[in-house]
Amino acid sequence: MADEFDFPEPDRVDGAPHPRATLALFGQAAAEQAFLAAQGGGRMHHAWMITGPRGIGKATLAWRIARFVLAGGGDDGLFGAPESLDIAPDHPVARRILALGEPGLHLARRSYDDKTKKLKTVISVDDIRALKSFFNLSAAEGGWRVAIVDAADELNSAAANALLKILEEPPARTLILLVCHQPARLLPTIRSRCRALRCQPLCDADLGRALVAAGLDAGNDLPALAALCEGSVGEAARLMASGGVALYRGIISMLAGAPGLDRAAVAKLGMACSGAANADTYDNTIRLTLLALSRLARAGAGVPLNVVDALEGRMLARLSPSQVAARNWAALSQEQTARLAHARAVNLDPAQMILDTFLQIDTEARRCAS
Repeated sequence: MADEFDFPEPDRVDGAPHPRATLALFGQAAAEQAFLAAQGGGRMHHAWMITGPRGIGKATLAWRIARFVLAGGGDDGLFGAPESLDIAPDHPVARRILALGEPGLHLARRSYDDKTKKLKTVISVDDIRALKSFFNLSAAEGGWRVAIVDAADELNSAAANALLKILEEPPARTLILLVCHQPARLLPTIRSRCRALRCQPLCDADLGRALVAAGLDAGNDLPALAALCEGSVGEAARLMASGGVALYRGIISMLAGAPGLDRAAVAKLGMACSGAANADTYDNTIRLTLLALSRLARAGAGVPLNVVDALEGRMLARLSPSQVAARNWAALSQEQTARLAHARAVNLDPAQMILDTFLQIDTEARRCAS
């Protein structure tokens, strides 16, 4: 696997360590204990679907399970009744897994396309055929073989059917771990052959500890990050890497003036998104603007929200004071999500799209005010 690191890893969040390098897991003790109980009770299922929102530690749990099983934890009674999946960082299995050099482990994820020089958008049938070939090999000394599919949501139709065949007739002493953000996107026949491990969003304290463990210093932004990422350490890492908190506060500052937005400020934001060099800024601006619309809808619907700051709190209360306003903001959010996705696909001018989006937000704000 010497060339695994020659391209961006699709299962890694920018600015954070890869889940295989993350030894500590926070906030998922219940899921971990559920796996240990099954293993200790001789009920080790051959396939597990690890579910929950994106960025809360599902992949970290999968890698912890892989290390545990390949180090001998899959053998009933070898460790007695272990209380956790912890394996010493200097254990040979842990070192080999960190380097993607463990022969008992196979990772199926979106691969790199040499023609386009980009990561593929799906996990293809060839990726699953490689997994099948891995399982066809004899395990060393009768040991376990473990496969991680990250993320199973990204399987295309042919790959999903190929995986289903493996799940229907799994080889002995194999473990398949499916990291899954949206289980409904999987074939029902795949879901029915997996045991589910549900992971939960992190509380604020666990979120802070997870960021520290990842070497990320949120500083004074931690309360705002906790409010925006809603228990996802992956999302918190993305926001930190992209300056997302400051960008969101800038968006909120503009929305606080609605109706009657400062068009010069909106135009300035749009220009900052223009050009190929600012593609990431454009993507982040779209994502955080849609997040603001979602929070407006939820606030009006009475969903409890931790606010980023007092300004956001006042803006949410003023622009979304009722269930009617909540429904209007939800409809606008859906409309703008589809519209901006189409604009991105056909390369429409980012500055114009940002301006048009905020003008429509201003129109809706005027309707709410009246």
